Parts: sequence; structure tokens; C-alpha cells
Amino acid sequence: MHKSVDVLLIALISPIKIGVYENSKLIESIESEERSSDILPLIFKDLQKKYKIEKLFYANGPGSFMAIKVAYIFLKSLSILKNIPLFATDAFYFNKNGPIKAIGKLHFVKIVSEIKTQKLEIAPEVIFTLPDVLDYNEFSTDAAPLYMIGAVG
Repeated sequence: MHKSVDVLLIALISPIKIGVYENSKLIESIESEERSSDILPLIFKDLQKKYKIEKLFYANGPGSFMAIKVAYIFLKSLSILKNIPLFATDAFYFNKNGPIKAIGKLHFVKIVSEIKTQKLEIAPEVIFTLPDVLDYNEFSTDAAPLYMIGAVG
């Protein structure tokens, strides 16, 4: 019998990061510099051989539109085909609420619970990390991508 786990995907920038959680604790992490559209099917095929996936989690943005779209379509398809619930939270949960690059000098920032764009002259490096313990209260069943870029001026 395979161990029951939850799987978290952060595919907003390279490298993509995948965390495997047992009882909300990180037990395995995977990183890949490859394109998520190429590598996700292979990684999840291996994970399904090793584990019984109970829940899927992902960072639904903001970030690269294409990366978010690929992650969402892949996980939503897996969710439907395998009857695994899909949950999402915004990317700020994985980078200690730091700014996230949008376009040019514009960055996404989260002020209280609102995500806005802000012009930053000096762009901090964006580092997303897999939490050691997954806080399920931070996630929602509303897993649609956050395509949040407003008017660019």
C-alpha cells in the first residue's frame, strides 16, 4: 500500500518546485529547471508510482502567465481524471510576501489582502520556498489562476 500524501507545485519561475507532504509535513522535494509542460507529466508519473496522492496544491499567481496556465491545466486535468481535490493560494505565501516581477519595473505586491502592481527601481530577487509544514488554512478550493496584470503605464 502506498503512503498517502499531498503534493504542492510552485511553477511561477524557474526552477519549478514540488513538495510532497505527509500529515502536512514536507517529506520530499523536487526541483527542475526544465519547462513545466515537459517535466510535470514525468514527475507526476513517478510520484503516482510511489505515493497515493490525496490532495493537490499550487501557487496560482501572480507570476508568469504561461507558467501559471500550464500548471493549472495540468493539475486541473489530473484533479478531474484521478478525482483528487485541487487547492490554490497566491504566490506570496511562498516568498514571505516579497515583490514578484510583473513587467519592466512593475512588480506585484500584496498589501494586506490586496494584490497590486508597484514600480520598483531596484528589483529584489524572488525566491519561492516550499514550506516545511503546509498550512491548509492558507489554501482555497477556488483554484483558478490569478491573471492579475492591470493597465501598464
